[in-house]
Amino acid sequence: MLRMLALAIALAAILPATGDARSLAQWAANIGIFVLFLLNGMRIRRSEIIAGTANVRFLLPLSIWVFGAMALVGLGFSRLAPADVPTVVATGFLYLGVLPTTIQSSTSYSSLARGNVALSVIAAALLSLIGVFLSVPLFLALGGAGDGMVGSDAVLKIIAILIVPFTIGQLIQGRTQELIASHKPRIATLDRLVIALAVYVAFSGAVEQDVWARIDGVGWLWTGLLVLAFLVIGHVGAWLTGTALLLSQSDRVAFLFAGAQKSAAIGAPLATVLFAPEMAGFIVLPLLLYHFFQLVLAAPIASYLAGSVRHHASDYDGRTTRS
Repeated sequence: MLRMLALAIALAAILPATGDARSLAQWAANIGIFVLFLLNGMRIRRSEIIAGTANVRFLLPLSIWVFGAMALVGLGFSRLAPADVPTVVATGFLYLGVLPTTIQSSTSYSSLARGNVALSVIAAALLSLIGVFLSVPLFLALGGAGDGMVGSDAVLKIIAILIVPFTIGQLIQGRTQELIASHKPRIATLDRLVIALAVYVAFSGAVEQDVWARIDGVGWLWTGLLVLAFLVIGHVGAWLTGTALLLSQSDRVAFLFAGAQKSAAIGAPLATVLFAPEMAGFIVLPLLLYHFFQLVLAAPIASYLAGSVRHHASDYDGRTTRS
């Protein structure tokens, strides 16, 4: 995924889609996004959603953390960003804050860290579903519509390209489960291609607006530092929240990765629908940096937690043997 994102950004920097080519690329991206959310509707099983809603003690605080606390952190960063960070990039921190967790990597790292994988899958799926319906209204409610940033037809586009196909996928998933299971690797590749195409279209708009001139070296430095700070707050806050809830170690691990990770799979396609092309590329910059850093940081954290679990388990076995 990281290689494909890097390739999409490099291609947009060298050969951006402009004029008629951008319109064609946008249409292709819209079709891909429609298919992506149709497949998401088929994959997220209603039984998992129902099972997830039953664990209120875990999922309610997690939802409040992801769509409440993280959204407020994003709002704060968007307001407090230095003048060297362009306003449209600063707004990207608010956009980052309202996005749901990523399904694949949050569950993968939860598994690596010996967390509650079943709960992680359910939580990530449920949060992704909530995000489809909540992220945009939350972004607008917190001031993301300022300065004409969101077009008047954005809501209709979101309904047509995201919500309608997702709903269709939910309705027909009982007849498509075998098809989805038999083509899982191809669907995963399609997911990445659609995300990469959305990033290419978004970043092409930023390149056309001369992103390299509008963000100087100091601006890039501040943007990177703010993303790292956001990442630290997300991980530390999620872990402390899980601790305060007196969750078990495995549930706390699931809470950590579901609460701190943000989804480029939803964020990048959504940005190309929600924002004008000349703004989308700037808006997703914090998301792309966050997505890269979260994958780099999550691996050592997961390995450390897995080692900690093994250490506690061996201590427990030793005490049991002695007794």
